[in-house]
Amino acid sequence: MFENLGDRLQNALNKIKGYGKITEDNIGDVTREIRLALLEADVNYKVVKEFILNVKEKALGEEVKKSLKPGEVFVKIVKDELTDLLGKEDEPLIIVKPMTILMMCGLQGSGKTTTTGKLALLLRKKYGMKPLMVACDVYRPAAIDQLKQIGRELNIEVYSEGKGNPTEIVKNAVNYAKENGYNYVLIDTAGRLHIDDELMEELQNINEAVCPNEILLVIDSMTGQDAVNVITGFNDRLPLTGAVLTKLDGDTKGGAALSIRHLTNIPIKFIGVSEKMDGLEEFHPERMANRILDMGDLMGMIEKAEGVFDEEEAMKAAKKLQKGKFDLEDFLKQLNQIKKLGPLENLIKLIPGAKKMGLNNVNIDPKQMAHVEAIILSMTVLERRNPDILKASRKRRIAAGSGRSVEEVNRLLKQFEQMKEMIKRMKNGDFKMPF
Repeated sequence: MFENLGDRLQNALNKIKGYGKITEDNIGDVTREIRLALLEADVNYKVVKEFILNVKEKALGEEVKKSLKPGEVFVKIVKDELTDLLGKEDEPLIIVKPMTILMMCGLQGSGKTTTTGKLALLLRKKYGMKPLMVACDVYRPAAIDQLKQIGRELNIEVYSEGKGNPTEIVKNAVNYAKENGYNYVLIDTAGRLHIDDELMEELQNINEAVCPNEILLVIDSMTGQDAVNVITGFNDRLPLTGAVLTKLDGDTKGGAALSIRHLTNIPIKFIGVSEKMDGLEEFHPERMANRILDMGDLMGMIEKAEGVFDEEEAMKAAKKLQKGKFDLEDFLKQLNQIKKLGPLENLIKLIPGAKKMGLNNVNIDPKQMAHVEAIILSMTVLERRNPDILKASRKRRIAAGSGRSVEEVNRLLKQFEQMKEMIKRMKNGDFKMPF
């Protein structure tokens, strides 16, 4: 996500960090590189022109001239302008009581149906909502079956009447939701290969019938600059409240995200970052600007952890660590929690300065975690709780049971003991590593 753009911008900014003074001459090369990076990322040329003018004007202002570290101030100016470009303020999802109605629209192939499922899951997990998904794509083959399959996978109900009239289906679904205690209705509407009168008329009829509180347009981020035209086409006929950018984990330049808000005034509310059902993130302009400039996203890391880790279990584990009573059974529980966070390399990228430390290209083989898990699961409960009793014969049995070598069993036990020793030393104020 924005990998190439981020690299180009960071390389440009690194040149100016050491400058003791900023002049129109010495920022010329830097702003030229920034301009090229944005244009190559498919950002609209009008947006790029305005962005560069704003950066130059602020960089040559009195505040920078008086600064002891003008290079750092320049980086902050670029980050602030990038944040403004992405939307400046967060635009949260609309939630009204006693029930919210959301309509999902977009062109065919944008990921609308999958996004409906992802959003329903997020609503249940983060906001404690009871969502109902409504199948209204009565034209695309297997669209209704796709939403039903997603519903079964997530254990979220799908309201469907088959190939009926979409407007009537939606009205019946809303009545059903009221009668059965649902507080968030997500309507998956039909898409087309292009914007046409038939599609827009159908969406307008649904809008007039149930008056959705939220109308989100789902856009494939690979659409590029044409995303602006798609938004404008829908917004001319529907009161859009936000956009969802999908497939940002793919080989996309990302320029659409940097142009949409500025050119259409429609906020980006969510981004799709993986194909998995939990791969939908709320969009935060400042956090995204930080990610692009390798300033990290610590809040994003915390939120991911909060959504996965059991706070009570984590506190128990922390207390056992402090008392030196943390065993391999506790370690296995924490390992299973970590696995729920998704690929660890994606989490590492949220660390400030990850690229500078060479962590952006780290590949963590999930097989290694599986091997560790297999070794621990091949132990008896007694052995997990008392690793000291693991002598040669027991280690051979564990290795055979897990399909790993005795050397790997020994390595795991050694690393586990080193971790415990390090925690003990940290507790005592001695931060010297024990190995």
